[in-house]
Amino acid sequence: MKAGLRVPNVTFHTRVRDESIGGDNPFRWQDMTTDDYFKGKRVILFSLPGAFTPTCSTYQLPGYEKGAAEFKELGIDEIYVMSVNDTFVMNKWSWDQKLENVKVIPDGAGVFTRMIGMLVDKSNIGFGMRSWRYAAIVNDGVIEAWFEEPGREDNHGDDPYGESSPETVMAWLKANK
Repeated sequence: MKAGLRVPNVTFHTRVRDESIGGDNPFRWQDMTTDDYFKGKRVILFSLPGAFTPTCSTYQLPGYEKGAAEFKELGIDEIYVMSVNDTFVMNKWSWDQKLENVKVIPDGAGVFTRMIGMLVDKSNIGFGMRSWRYAAIVNDGVIEAWFEEPGREDNHGDDPYGESSPETVMAWLKANK
């Protein structure tokens, strides 16, 4: 992907909390589209190989969560994290990380990730098909800035991290006010 391109039109199958259901599992299915997430908003979207993985859970996600107020001051309406994980995993990860500012987008079948060219095979570490690590600033559905980790390829031996970090995205926003 690159700046100037529109994000693909995709429907995500999500589970949302609905207290009217009651019981131990008060969630219902709700389909969300790329328009629901991106239309009329300037957002940060970042994607990573998997929920609950070390770099993602220790650095990348917490960094975006902690930087939310400053991102908002720089014109960001929402921050989304996407992974090729199902909605149950993404919701549990959100709960485990105590997220208040970053919202999860489950790309369980990897449809969005494939359509933007970031689906890679990580079978070498037992993951199967997953997202390469990246971040983007998306303005009303159009990519404004793209931050991709180097070396994207199937079964890559490393998990590079830096280009898609909250610090890198923050620096770009400050430099491009």
